Amino acid sequence: MSKAILTLETLSCPSCLQKIESAVKGLDGVDFNSVKVLFNSSKVKADFDENILTVKAIEKSIENLGYSVIKSKVKIAS
Repeated sequence: MSKAILTLETLSCPSCLQKIESAVKGLDGVDFNSVKVLFNSSKVKADFDENILTVKAIEKSIENLGYSVIKSKVKIAS
């Protein structure tokens, strides 16, 4: 499992958070319980299996909702 940390444009409402969280949790390869959307820092954290999913696919699922991903970082689990 790898850990993705995505920095988004500033989130303006709690319903944005719920939409993003649902979209990321619905992706194949994402550890459902690891998904956290941090409203105040506009970040998304999730553990995912790089054999099934790429960080680009996670970014695309968020961007498809209309939110910009400013940067993303992946930490590979040892």
